[in-house]
Formats: sequence, C-alpha cells, structure tokens
Amino acid sequence: MATLIDTSALYVLIDELDPDHAAALAILDRLRTDDMDLVMHSYALGETIALLQRRFGLDAVRRLVDVFLPIIEVAWVDPDLHHRALTSLLGSAQRTVSFVDHVSFAVMRDRRIRKAFAFDRDFLAQGFELLGA
Repeated sequence: MATLIDTSALYVLIDELDPDHAAALAILDRLRTDDMDLVMHSYALGETIALLQRRFGLDAVRRLVDVFLPIIEVAWVDPDLHHRALTSLLGSAQRTVSFVDHVSFAVMRDRRIRKAFAFDRDFLAQGFELLGA
C-alpha cells in the first residue's frame, strides 16, 4: 500500500515552528511503522525544493535530501502524465487548485493510491483520504 506525500506535508515536517509539526511527525512515524510506501512525483519535488530554499535556505533543502528523500519513491513525470494533468487543469473551474496538485491527483489515480499525507484540503475534494489537515 502506498501514500502520496505532498509538498505541504514535507514543508510542515521541515518547519519545526509550524503548529502542525508535531502532528506531521506522528503521522510520518505511523506510516513508517505500518510499512507504508511514500510516493511523490518529480514536479512536487521541484516545488518542495524551491519552497524550502526560498523560505528557509539550503540547509532545509539538505535536510529534505538527507532525511526524507531516502524514504520516498519519486515518480518521474513523463509527457503523457504532464499532458493529462495539464488537460485536467485547463478543464477545471477551480482557479485555486495548482497544476502540481493536478499531477498529484493523476499519479494517485494511476497508482490507485487512496491516501494523501498533505495539509491541503484539495485532496479531499478529489475524493481522496487526507492524512494531515
């Protein structure tokens, strides 16, 4: 069984001052105890690196790379997945749901992943179970 891990969860795991930090650590611990595979896609990885670098600097990016990436499978976005997510975005009436989120939804559907470790309620609106928010 796999769980998609979102940029929002990784951000909270890195930001020790975030009010949800302790809860995020507990969720991660439970997922690891349950031997749950963690998956993210390459666009979310790029988004996460850019966000951490901008907000916290390179030490936060190093922590992501050294502590969290070894336990996460990165699904690399191919042209087909990119096109399907872009089509989904352009066909959506929701201006606030990002392109990266549309890629996440497509990855989850392709891999039959039902749970998202995220602090982003857009996953609920898409019918997924949310571990986080």
